[in-house]
This record gives sequence, structure tokens and C-alpha cells, in this order.
Amino acid sequence: MNGTLLSSSGKITREELALVPTPPATNTHRPIPHHEIVQALIETLGFRHIGVVKDEYAVSSDGMRMFGVLDLETGMHGCRFSIGVRNGNDRSLRLAMTVGYRVTVCDNMAFHGDFTPVLAKHSKNFSLLDAISVGVDRMQRNFDPMRKEIEAWRETQITDVNARLVIYEAFIEGELDVPKHLARVVHDRYFNPQFEEFQQRTMWSLSNAFTSAFQELDAIPQFRATAKLGAFLERMEKKG
Repeated sequence: MNGTLLSSSGKITREELALVPTPPATNTHRPIPHHEIVQALIETLGFRHIGVVKDEYAVSSDGMRMFGVLDLETGMHGCRFSIGVRNGNDRSLRLAMTVGYRVTVCDNMAFHGDFTPVLAKHSKNFSLLDAISVGVDRMQRNFDPMRKEIEAWRETQITDVNARLVIYEAFIEGELDVPKHLARVVHDRYFNPQFEEFQQRTMWSLSNAFTSAFQELDAIPQFRATAKLGAFLERMEKKG
């Protein structure tokens, strides 16, 4: 599982991001070069021995808004944590970061993760390094709770009857706002998984079946479905 960046205008590299111009500052607003945010984030992660294995970005047509996803070395077997980042130099967006094992960032403003450690205005006294440093510290403190959540789902065995009931309630009962034809896709990917990691009949395997099926959707429906999936599965687990 990796982070997902959805862009209608195409994706760019970190090197291309450095070529995007930055507007001048005013008395009340301090635009921040997009590439400086990314560089500060990667350096701060490096100081804490957290590597980035993949990163990709997108910008709006005028270059004022930036969206990105960075997949981290940190995680656990079969799952990497990812960071989503976005920035707006036209006052339309605050600088924001989100982190988790279900991260989705889209240039239509969809922005979802399991934990959001940074949300900052571009005020004239804003310190990028301070905001990034505090955000990464908060992110690190949340790694263990996320790992424990994943481990709990990996250890939660479910019967085939209950798995079919979850799929039924999601699609037929309409608990998730997704096309009903994906019920067959989820069913097939859960009961006939392609990867050994998801052979076990667990909530983790069922979660993966849903998220992989959602990748067939367009950006907005995919974001909405992914954002609601965790809470839905938790409800179903409690109903047991």
C-alpha cells in the first residue's frame, strides 16, 4: 500500500517542481517556493533517519498550488507509510501535511490521510523549518498507533460469511457511496488474492480488497470511498 496522487494536469518530478515560479511577498502574505517545502521536509525526515523511497508532485495550471505524495521507508511488512503535502501561494490553501497508510492527495482539493500533523497559514512571521520540524515530530509519535492498528486488523480473523456480509452492506445496502459493480471486484480480490500477504482471512486483507478495487474509480469517487472505508470497516468489526 502506497500513497496516491491524483492529478488532471499530469505529474512532475522534484527537479521540475524547482522550476515553478513563486509570486512576491506582501505585508501579510509570504508565498513559499514549493520546492523549498519539499526540500525542508525531506531534510527533516533525513535528520530522523526516515528515508523517502518515492515522491511525485503536481501543480495547478498557474503554478500557485502544489500537491505531492512521498512514500517512506518507514512502515511494516506489506505496508508503507506515506506523507501527503499541499501548498497554496495564492491564499487558496494553507500549507498542510497528512500521513498514514491510506493517503490520497488530488489537485481538486481532496486531501486524506490517517493523521494531519501540519496545517499552517502563510503569515509574514511563518517559519517553514519550525512548522515542518513540529509536524514530523507529531508524525513520528503517531507511527506506533498506526502500526498497532494495522497489526490488530491483521490478527482479526473473519469468517467467509462475515466477509460476504461486509461486502453486501457496503454495496447492496449502500453503506459506501460506490458503484455496485465493484462488489464483484472486492469479492474476487478478497477470496482470490493475488499476493501472499493477503491470503489470510482477516480485516486487513478485506481492507486491501476494497482499496485496490477503489483504484478503478475516478479521482473524486475514489477519494470519497477511501476516506469513508476505515470508519465503515470499524463499524462492521464491532458488529462482528
